[in-house]
Amino acid sequence: MLLSSVATYAQFNKWFENKTLRLDYYHNGDHKKEVYSFDELLQEPYWGGSKTNLIDTFEYGNYFFKVYDAATRQLIYSRGYSTLFYEWQTTKEADTVWRTFSETVVFPFPKKPVEVEIYKRTRKGKWKQMFSYHVDPENYFIKKDRRLEYPYFNVSVTGDPANRVDIVILPEGYTREQMGLFIADCEKFKNDFFKFEPYSSNKDKFNIRAVLAPSKESGTDIPKDHVWNSTILNTGYYTFDSERYLMTMDDKSVRDLAANAPYDQIYILVNSTKYGGGAIYNYYNVSVNSNAKSAQILIHEFGHGFAALGDEYGYDNTYGDMYNFKIEPWEPNLTTLRHFDKKWKHLVNDTVPIPTPDTKEYAHVVGAFEGAGYVAKGVYRPVHDCMMRSFNGNDFCPVCQEAIRKMIDFYSK
Repeated sequence: MLLSSVATYAQFNKWFENKTLRLDYYHNGDHKKEVYSFDELLQEPYWGGSKTNLIDTFEYGNYFFKVYDAATRQLIYSRGYSTLFYEWQTTKEADTVWRTFSETVVFPFPKKPVEVEIYKRTRKGKWKQMFSYHVDPENYFIKKDRRLEYPYFNVSVTGDPANRVDIVILPEGYTREQMGLFIADCEKFKNDFFKFEPYSSNKDKFNIRAVLAPSKESGTDIPKDHVWNSTILNTGYYTFDSERYLMTMDDKSVRDLAANAPYDQIYILVNSTKYGGGAIYNYYNVSVNSNAKSAQILIHEFGHGFAALGDEYGYDNTYGDMYNFKIEPWEPNLTTLRHFDKKWKHLVNDTVPIPTPDTKEYAHVVGAFEGAGYVAKGVYRPVHDCMMRSFNGNDFCPVCQEAIRKMIDFYSK
């Protein structure tokens, strides 16, 4: 194992510097069409990711990017991710409006020229190349100046970022006078985070840092109540007109602020008592600091952002176009039963029927219960209830725990 790690680190050192190259681009479109356009390249001072697992083996997310050595076409880095643009495309506004979103991919700073390619997952589950860009690390237009430069502090640091899951907490809606409150909230965040399995038994595999960045005003935007506050990350409730969906479209500020510390995951902590939050896989996570359900919100949202877990609740089939029922969803805790053997069939007892009746008899077993991924029919969840379905309990189901452990291992080994 030691020899393997040395060899893999040698591969990292062959291709990369120990810092980040950030590629910002614009994602434009409506319900049916989308185009990509280059924005800028930025050098950032830290690389918080793994130096061994450079190639993404999960292929989660609605998008995927690959970095190839330009001379040899050798794949040297890849990651899956999702975006707010993808969710916006499902809204009614996208039927009549063309919008532009700023988005970002980050990877270790290359020593030699590379080709960056961005792919979108099609309705049939196949990857389609949408954008490519040639990056020469000697390009003097790569920006090295820093925007939103602030100090960070350690909340819980256990080791080298190269073999830890690194979380950076960004403050939103905390004024300069409220930085003490933010520090206390970060300690609460840490304590709440490690109450839940499998995080509590893997505490030594996480680093948590936080950036001390004040906002001009306290709180966040609540458009329906005509509340507009001047904050550093421009978050707001009513994202896509959903009251509790608390997000930001200011990708640049989020990334600029996160660059102050090594990170794998960005967590925006909002100074608000109103219930709300949100998260997108390998994009960012958001939750409030002072709601009675703050602990459950932060851990539920981190399930989305970190482990690619899907929501396990379902409504009527108003959201029926979210999934193609003829293929398996990419989320590890959702299935259409098309290829159930590739999901969590190995965790199901032979006596449990598939699909599984949602009755008292099967209330505490792993099976395949209909109603998940926002729809009532056609998508199935692993158990009757779980942290990804409701806050009635305080546990992730065995399927979600397995997915989280695999992701922890991916970043920490």
